[in-house]
Amino acid sequence: MNATPGSDPRRKHEQVSCPRCQQPLECRVGSINLCPCQAVVLNEAQRQYIDEQFRGCLCPDCLLTLRTAYNRLEYDRAITKLLYGYEPPR
Repeated sequence: MNATPGSDPRRKHEQVSCPRCQQPLECRVGSINLCPCQAVVLNEAQRQYIDEQFRGCLCPDCLLTLRTAYNRLEYDRAITKLLYGYEPPR
């Protein structure tokens, strides 16, 4: 990374568009704890589900929507298994 004099590469912020909704957002890759996406807690399975569909930073609203979609799919799979004794394919 090429830093200009006086700049701090750890504070790099990048204006990007959410690949799902195209809304602009500020990715704070240099200060990841300050990035808007950190407000959405994802477990490893949810993160993998999202990574399979999108690359790059997503806005918090889309992360919440995708987390909910994943949870709904897992709920439906669990109900199907309980009711019919098998897991539907993923």
